[in-house]
Amino acid sequence: MSTEDDQAKPKTKEPIGDWISIPFNKPYLSGAETEYITQAVTSGKISGDGQFTKKCHKYFEERYGFQKCLLTTSCTDALEMAAILINIEPGDEVIIPSFTFVSTVNAFVLRGAKIVFADSEAGFPNIDVSKIASLITPRTKAIVPVHYAGVACDMDGIMALAEQHGLYVIEDAAQAIDSFYNGRPLGSIGHLAAFSFHETKNIISGEGGMLVINDARFNERAEIIREKGTNRSKFYRGEVDKYGWVDIGSSFLPSEIIAAFLFAQLENLDKIQDKRKAIWQKYYEGLAPLQGVITLPDIHAHATNNAHMFFIVTQDLATRTALIAWLKQHNILSVFHYLSLHKSEFYASKHDGRELPFSDQYTECLIRMPFYYDLELSQVELITSLIRDFFQKEKTTSATISEAAKS
Repeated sequence: MSTEDDQAKPKTKEPIGDWISIPFNKPYLSGAETEYITQAVTSGKISGDGQFTKKCHKYFEERYGFQKCLLTTSCTDALEMAAILINIEPGDEVIIPSFTFVSTVNAFVLRGAKIVFADSEAGFPNIDVSKIASLITPRTKAIVPVHYAGVACDMDGIMALAEQHGLYVIEDAAQAIDSFYNGRPLGSIGHLAAFSFHETKNIISGEGGMLVINDARFNERAEIIREKGTNRSKFYRGEVDKYGWVDIGSSFLPSEIIAAFLFAQLENLDKIQDKRKAIWQKYYEGLAPLQGVITLPDIHAHATNNAHMFFIVTQDLATRTALIAWLKQHNILSVFHYLSLHKSEFYASKHDGRELPFSDQYTECLIRMPFYYDLELSQVELITSLIRDFFQKEKTTSATISEAAKS
């Protein structure tokens, strides 16, 4: 797919100037999105659960073996549905990593839950499963692992704890499309799972999400909650002669326009994934000489890499700030990520006071590189070369200061 960036891509490292601009993200278009949207519009049904919604559900259920899928307007909505489905009530406790997006937590706070924040692993931003057991109390109702960067958490450890204590597991798989844990698709392991199709994800629909139901006892109620608390889905299938208000719920289902866009993306999933993995590998190879100066992503043996993002961890906040500024000087946008939620303005006073050092480390030192389908490998090579130059410059500066101090 040709873009203006393709025409302007650098052939060599120098010169670098205003003519190159590499954003952090750029949505991928297969070309069929508008065609399918037109089909949806001309079909006469553009509200939810039409032909394209059904095609998307079938795709996920057949490819990944999900027991039941329901498209939603966002991953946030899918998480909120999950909180309702497991009957979260005021006083219930939910264990969630602090290093995550606010939607993961909001879904349960809205139902009155107390959030018990867990720290991340020392070597990767996923939840530290070894710390979960000490956080479980008689009021604990659920564990919500977040598969950061699409890399699987230790799901065997989490599911064992859940079974031992009678807890629900809800996978926040927002970034984890087409990623696996010991051969099992992420999103298929917990009782429930939530995916995102926001424009920054591998597969997109602008905004959009999906609830995955792996426990059949939730099937019927999930449809009701998604349809504003009514049994309208049963009515449309001819299972009841009229529908009414039977439970709490909201308007969680997306229009056919969103589903049509998403299906065009799904048809290109393998192509998208192949390109993204090539980009990820190019980053890794280009930055491998800096291992030790920075920390590169360490993909666990139990996990696959779906190439959702490429991140590095610097040694301190000052270095990260300087590196982001250095890349921006060269018209390349890199960004940091989450701020530890246990220190957030909203929840700091509700947190129990425990220190979560690794969550804070990722908050201060993690930096994400530009990553999107149309990013050329030559552009990745430029970015990694600039990062190597930055650290060489830093090393030279430090040596000069050291020599000056001695004299």
